[in-house]
Amino acid sequence: MRIAVAGSIATDHLFTFDGRFADSLLVGQLSNVSLSFLASDLKVRRGGTGANIAFGMGSLGSTPLLVGAVGKDAADYLVWLQEHGVDTTHVRVSETLASARFTCTTDRDHAQIATFFPGAMAEAGEIDIAAVGDVELVVVAPDDPGAMLRHSASCRDRGVPFAADPSQQLAYMEGDAIRGLVEGATYLFTNDYEYGLVHEKTGWTHDDVLEVVGTRITTHGPDGISVFRKGEPVLEVAPAPAREVVEPTGVGDAFRAGFLCATGWGLSPERSAQVGALVATHVVETVGTQEYSFTPDGFLGRFGEVYGDAAAAEVAPHLAVPQVVR
Repeated sequence: MRIAVAGSIATDHLFTFDGRFADSLLVGQLSNVSLSFLASDLKVRRGGTGANIAFGMGSLGSTPLLVGAVGKDAADYLVWLQEHGVDTTHVRVSETLASARFTCTTDRDHAQIATFFPGAMAEAGEIDIAAVGDVELVVVAPDDPGAMLRHSASCRDRGVPFAADPSQQLAYMEGDAIRGLVEGATYLFTNDYEYGLVHEKTGWTHDDVLEVVGTRITTHGPDGISVFRKGEPVLEVAPAPAREVVEPTGVGDAFRAGFLCATGWGLSPERSAQVGALVATHVVETVGTQEYSFTPDGFLGRFGEVYGDAAAAEVAPHLAVPQVVR
């Protein structure tokens, strides 16, 4: 399956705070918050939701088409993505703006406070998703909100299946915009909190959502994944246990990469969610959203340990992880 991933391409600046944010947040003073946290560590990593999803697909042997906007400062980053199986032909390079930057601080409870600077991402709205050519699915991941709405509308108008992944942009979008982004999607990806925002801002009920999307996938962190389809029983998929929980940033992006790759292979929603869960676990075990790696044998071995040998046998014929060129 040829998949285009439209979304942000950014640099992540990841700080570690050894304390707990909750100890500094006073309920009666939240309207006057003025806080500073002393970080004990800083990691600068490649990121952006679109790039993260595309990297995950490339790690599984796919060749996703990445669609987004960056600054001239991203030349090395684009080479990195190309070396990991990502087609960057349709990435727009801004003449004037720097690439987007995500700054995130994580405390010892794995709670996070983040800030995002869009930079060149603001030019993503000038990209015509139809110009990328024939694809079988478009992933509309967090990006410039205008670009996201334009991509969804283009897919609906042309009858191209698309996956709506509004994620953190839900906090800034009104109900009409969310409806315009989600309606007609083949897949809707959210976590628990994000799905609550969809309900609150659109007024849609659970049944309403399943009337306007084909499949709803909701992640619950360490409690696994739920897959909802109209007229079908809900699928509950367990997470793949992490050997060590190091850094959660990018887990959702990795899950989407695994789920969509496996769906493209023709696997069932349950098996696809399991593939996504194990890719996500690799992110949890590393610092950074694109620092993980695995071999086909290593991936299948862990997959079989968690989900059984029969499940691993279904995945095995499709898993062709490319050799990385360094």
